[in-house]
Amino acid sequence: MDFQYFIELFFGGLTRGSIYALIALGYTLVYGIIGLINFAHGEIYMVGAFTALLFAGLLGYLGFPAGGILIVAALAAIVWTSAYGYTMEKIAYKPLRNAPRLSPLISAIGMSTFLQNYVLLAQTPDFVPFPMLLPDIDWLLEKFDYVLGPSDFFILVVSFATMIGLMLWIRYTRMGKAMRATAQNRTMAMLLGIDANHIISVTFIVGSALAALGGVLIASHMGQINFGIGFLAGMKAFTAAVLGGIGSVPGAVLGGLTLGLAESFTTGYVAGNYEDVLSFCLLILILIFRPDGILGKHQVQKV
Repeated sequence: MDFQYFIELFFGGLTRGSIYALIALGYTLVYGIIGLINFAHGEIYMVGAFTALLFAGLLGYLGFPAGGILIVAALAAIVWTSAYGYTMEKIAYKPLRNAPRLSPLISAIGMSTFLQNYVLLAQTPDFVPFPMLLPDIDWLLEKFDYVLGPSDFFILVVSFATMIGLMLWIRYTRMGKAMRATAQNRTMAMLLGIDANHIISVTFIVGSALAALGGVLIASHMGQINFGIGFLAGMKAFTAAVLGGIGSVPGAVLGGLTLGLAESFTTGYVAGNYEDVLSFCLLILILIFRPDGILGKHQVQKV
């Protein structure tokens, strides 16, 4: 048992889990507001990565420095995917808001398939290289004896800062309070003057922006992307959201980190081929003892 190897796996799991958490937050926000599982959310993550790639290529051709490319490409991906999330909600989900629960679920699966094939036709079925845009901060990490890589450190800082900022925004801002009121009781919130349609649109925009940020960070860390990366990442993030308690923002973060650490230690000590199996075995095991997730609250169904 090498302690340094253990620490490397720990930080690697935190890095992976933070990306799962960013995507899982989109699932849990939408579910908390309208009770919908947005299965197209993983494809929003993928579209964000491709958007950043296109802007990074253009800015690199114009001679921008790597730091400037990362910031501009990330902002462009966030804006573009936010527009995707807003449009998707208006076209695919809003008309079905009062339909049987199965209808918006089928619509979400249809949107996922559409976005996958749209990017497949617009780009290529092959993996394409993504520039390594994350800053080189080896000088800052010398004290860690390189058990934590520069890109891992940057991803952890950005993702944790984003998640903490989101929690503070939901808790203390006027919009965040309106979102919580709508999630608790949409009808009563509307009677009190809250525009529920606007809140739902904002929720899709915020969730899409978080997924795009995760897509840019992990694409720059891994160095390659293709049209299929959203499906597996989306399934893992959905697993993380359910694991932590779907509808709970802290639960989505906890579920993502738990899943990332479990996968990292499985890869390091067992075999990499079993990490995907572990994701769903862990979900089943926890739900047997905690049917509502780690931080989920039991919801009484009204008849």
